[in-house]
Amino acid sequence: MEMLFKKKQRIHKMLGKWVGMLILVAMLVPMAHGVTPSECKTEKNNLVNNCRPVIFGRDPSAVCCQNVRDAHIECVCPYLGPKAASVIRGIGVPRVVKLIEGCGRSVPRNYKCGSITTPP
Repeated sequence: MEMLFKKKQRIHKMLGKWVGMLILVAMLVPMAHGVTPSECKTEKNNLVNNCRPVIFGRDPSAVCCQNVRDAHIECVCPYLGPKAASVIRGIGVPRVVKLIEGCGRSVPRNYKCGSITTPP
């Protein structure tokens, strides 16, 4: 009887490991898929249109903040060339970082994104 109990315990333990592995794979597969160029273009347009008032000194709207939280770094950084970087520098990189963080998104320090490097 004890042998049967131990065998059931081993089976449950093994099943638990497999379920954990399946959950991990299910979480990683969407991240590995990436974002399509069309999705990136939509994200960029949403950020530009909904966050434009920030350029003129206003606080970001709820919609702007949602776009900031939803944005994929691989979509945003390629668009931060010298022209966009000069606009961001005009606002002030530390202020932009503070606004992004105020929207609930963390910004890594000393991170190069397009033509901008975040402060240390």
